[in-house]
Amino acid sequence: MLHQHTLDQLRSLRLDGMIAALNDSATQAAAEGLPFEQRLALLVQRELDWREGKRVARLLKSAKLKVSSACVEDIDWRASRALDRHLITALAQGDWIRHGRNLILTGATGCGKTWLACALAQQAARQGFSVLYTRATRLLQELQVAHGDGSFTRRLAQLARLDVLVLDDLAIAPITALERQDLLELLDDRVGSRSTLITSQLPTDAMHQWLAEPTIADAIMDRLRHGAHIIELKGESLRRDPPQG
Repeated sequence: MLHQHTLDQLRSLRLDGMIAALNDSATQAAAEGLPFEQRLALLVQRELDWREGKRVARLLKSAKLKVSSACVEDIDWRASRALDRHLITALAQGDWIRHGRNLILTGATGCGKTWLACALAQQAARQGFSVLYTRATRLLQELQVAHGDGSFTRRLAQLARLDVLVLDDLAIAPITALERQDLLELLDDRVGSRSTLITSQLPTDAMHQWLAEPTIADAIMDRLRHGAHIIELKGESLRRDPPQG
């Protein structure tokens, strides 16, 4: 049993993982009989695992996912949804994020777009990427307010640093001229360097008409579709069933 003074010193150094390991009878049993170097390596590994777990927990909390329980392991692969298992599996590896590519999920209401977006966003956070979920209309409204209080530039910079920005239900409501411009600014800061995950009831071909103003619409759609993975979800509404991917 370690002297309390030693535990206090470890606590002052914020080595909580080591403290947990030293207080864990299973770890103590596993370390018995090991040379000093191996016991030390075991403690260091527990500290690293502890810190990584805390980091992932922080990332998941700051992501503010609408469906926090959604995860790729629970995806519903029923044939009627036309999900490409190979593509989803590849997306779960995170290379689309490392390469700054976008992901667009389209389909009718209730087909599981938000759930799947949250599952992929949760997977990204578990891999150490910074993530934020927001409804598209809410973010555009927030940016309008930011124009008024002088925080617009700072907020855009914050959003530009996110590895994954989830814009849920894009094009669910009419868009104003100022919102169009803000959306263009938002996407322009991220294109090619950060990933944006879009869900929408509209197929991508119909988004141009929703954006209305041809010149800005061309610019927005170019940035949205640049190197993007586009998945069209099919099938009946899942809301009559237990929540699944």
